[in-house]
Amino acid sequence: MKTLSYLALFLLGLGLTACSSNEQHLNEHHPETVEKSPVKLEAAPEEGHEGHHHEDWSYQGETGPEHWAELEKTSDCGGMHQSPINIVEYKTDETLPPLDIQYADQTVLHDVVNNGHSIQYDFEEGDYIVLEGEKYYLKQFHFHEPSEHTIEGVRYPLEMHLVHANKEGDIAVLAVMAKEGGQSAPFDFLEAYLPLEPGAKKEIGKPFDMNLNLPKDRSYYHYTGSLTTPPCSENVQWYVFKTPIDISLKQAKVLEENMPVHNYRNEQPVNDRIVKASPNF
Repeated sequence: MKTLSYLALFLLGLGLTACSSNEQHLNEHHPETVEKSPVKLEAAPEEGHEGHHHEDWSYQGETGPEHWAELEKTSDCGGMHQSPINIVEYKTDETLPPLDIQYADQTVLHDVVNNGHSIQYDFEEGDYIVLEGEKYYLKQFHFHEPSEHTIEGVRYPLEMHLVHANKEGDIAVLAVMAKEGGQSAPFDFLEAYLPLEPGAKKEIGKPFDMNLNLPKDRSYYHYTGSLTTPPCSENVQWYVFKTPIDISLKQAKVLEENMPVHNYRNEQPVNDRIVKASPNF
């Protein structure tokens, strides 16, 4: 009997060791099973597009925006509160405060990546905005050409999205329109790291003052919506600046040549949402 008991314990030990080994092997090849970030960032498959999603969405043809809800069956792409929208009907709300934007002039711009859908610049932690007393940290910014949001039917040549997230994974995006005008020194700095082939990444590791890419007039439109790319999550607070910044035609062309043609999603129904406009600041 003792021999049988020792044998049973020995076999049980082998089984536990094998399970532990298999679990370690699984985690090595699928690290997302160990720790998942709660943040689902826009236009960043390498940063938080969690869950099972179709990898072949695009901006054209059978995998274009009109088909995202079919391709991304577990997404919110067919939801009622989607983005972008045409900002044409809105209510001025005098109680909306100026945006509390805390961008330092020495926050490190970590890298730039061509993720196949846009050109995206990733920040190290430091810059943030404060919404209702809570900090939302700037994670990345990227571009759409032409703009995704339209203002009273006007589509601008370029739109920049500054994507922020709080500790719970809620998202706030500042949208900056750009129009053709004078040469932009901040864009010269950013575009010095281009061209970049799809899937490629370049380290930057230099400080960048994001304030330089914001309009002087900080008045904005505000509404609740979604990411504008799959999984189209409907947990986004949008702040669309009323006033565009200027970039040169040459600078717009550099970005255009590094991104898919017309990487924008068409306007979505507003449905039951109310768009608010801040007073002029």
